[in-house]
Amino acid sequence: MAWFPDGANSKPLFVTIYGTIIAGILFSAFYVFSAIYSSDGGISLQSAPTQVEESSFPRHVEPSGQAYNFSQPKEASGVFEHLNGSMKSIWEVPKPGSKMPPLNTFRLTKELVQQRVKDNVVIITFGNFAFMDFILTWVKHLTDLSVENLIVGAMDTKLLEALYWKGVPVFDMGSHMSTMDVGWGSPTFHKMGREKVILIDSVLPFGFELLMCDTDMVWLKNPLPYLARYPEADLLTSTDQVVPTVSDDSLDIWQQVGAAYNIGIFHWRPSNSSKNLAKEWKELLLSDDKIWDQNGFNELMRRQLGPSVDGDSGLVYAYDGSLKLGILPATIFCSGHTYFVQAMYHQLRLQPYAVHTTFQYAGTEGKRHRLREGMVFYDPPEYYDPPGGLLTFKPSIPKSLLLDGNHSIEAHFSLVNYQMKQIRTALYIASLLGRTLVMPPLWCRLDRLWFGHPGTLEGSMTRQPFLCPMDHVFEIHVMLSNMEESEFGPAINIREYSLFENPAMPPQVKDSWLDVHLCQEGSPGCQIPKGSVERGILQFPKRSTDATFKRIFAPFKDVKVIQFSSMQNAFSGFTNKKTEDKLRSRLKRYTGIWCCVENRTPGHIYYDMYWDEKPGWKPDTPATPEEDHPPW
Repeated sequence: MAWFPDGANSKPLFVTIYGTIIAGILFSAFYVFSAIYSSDGGISLQSAPTQVEESSFPRHVEPSGQAYNFSQPKEASGVFEHLNGSMKSIWEVPKPGSKMPPLNTFRLTKELVQQRVKDNVVIITFGNFAFMDFILTWVKHLTDLSVENLIVGAMDTKLLEALYWKGVPVFDMGSHMSTMDVGWGSPTFHKMGREKVILIDSVLPFGFELLMCDTDMVWLKNPLPYLARYPEADLLTSTDQVVPTVSDDSLDIWQQVGAAYNIGIFHWRPSNSSKNLAKEWKELLLSDDKIWDQNGFNELMRRQLGPSVDGDSGLVYAYDGSLKLGILPATIFCSGHTYFVQAMYHQLRLQPYAVHTTFQYAGTEGKRHRLREGMVFYDPPEYYDPPGGLLTFKPSIPKSLLLDGNHSIEAHFSLVNYQMKQIRTALYIASLLGRTLVMPPLWCRLDRLWFGHPGTLEGSMTRQPFLCPMDHVFEIHVMLSNMEESEFGPAINIREYSLFENPAMPPQVKDSWLDVHLCQEGSPGCQIPKGSVERGILQFPKRSTDATFKRIFAPFKDVKVIQFSSMQNAFSGFTNKKTEDKLRSRLKRYTGIWCCVENRTPGHIYYDMYWDEKPGWKPDTPATPEEDHPPW
């Protein structure tokens, strides 16, 4: 059979067919060009458009393991539409059995953002799937503060899908980024920075105020009323300032801020000056991939700085001479230094609005641990009840090591080493018992920085001694990495020192508790019970071997928390040398450096987990390049 009739009699039919086809093409072209040139059409965050294959979008998997079918609905409705004129509540998950909307539904458009705007303000963060828990923490803090005018930019479809099914407003940044973590300073890190600037430049023309945030910060207080106090400001930015310029909640004094403006927290108003800044910033970064986004921002902002806008507001003219800049006070819009090291807000009796995990030394794992130490990171319930149970102990520090004498390098290392030896024993025991170690609070005499300093920064509010973040001494990212078990023995899980103070700790965990009191073997009462212990207290001989630990604590494997009264002389050693050698190889890699001695190159000093086994050990910088390596 022929597809078309032939001959003269077929001409009218051909005319009809071709006419229909041509009309269809014209209509389709008109529709496509209307979508492209619509004033509020979708915006790509790429410098060049990228076609997204629907098949690359991951399927949602129900707990039962059944995946949703990705057949497309005939009409794509708004993903986070207003219901009855009100903003759809965050954490309101899609109905069971519903289908994932098509990817183009999540394009960044004015209409999509409008659904999350309140009082003309929208709050945005962005990231890839590796930062999922940071993003959920960020969102949870804001919703706990009754702030819901927020939306998250997803740099990969895995994150976009996950947030959608949790009821978190999300848009597609079209980045097609890896779902893995990115290291600071890496090419992918710089790509993320450029995506932020492209995003700002894309959103400002919508006409909304934009509070832009990094995912490694959390909100502790609703910032919107504070930002509204400065309606004339085109831009309000946080900084890396470590010396306070004010003692109240007013803006920092711009003439006294010498540190970099930090782009992890800043608020933009859609003025002509701020739009021009965003555009020029974007063009600067796209012209040279070696420029760090924050450095580019500071270069532009300080190109023309001053004079003050007036005598009262604290605003200053910057950038092009017409942009009105306000500098958020470092006392309450805290960096990792003013919050975790100085506790500046606490000393000044102020309530912090935010904490950003800057000034830390262990990558993403270090940031997560800092927030956990501060009890401001949201973990699932199982985090507080790990398999095998928890191990904790009461550390002891002589007053002379903590408070007496000058705060010198020698005094600092004597203090830290004394604590490190107890932690080393605790890690041994945690490994023997297969338990997760709750790290003790760590005290330091000297601050840690990237450059030479006299112990603390002049003008800062750092007290000596101070409760220092764990990443000041330990390589948290190494401790939590997947080290080869054949070489380093089994992994030892850790938790932050504040775990039992966290309100999220389930009561049933703390209710299952065994106190272990160390005693001198042979003394009255120091004997291993043959039955159950009384009042949850176990008398346990000092200097016990690994075999004794395993035998005595086997009946208590279901107890969730075992707490030792001390780690001094708790453990005598291993009976299996291979086991000991592997564990020693692991622990040697757990410690980092102190930095830095002034006027020395190199100026860092390595911490050594086994310092006490080296007669005459002293804290000193490497004398030669060959000696500049960790103690293993």
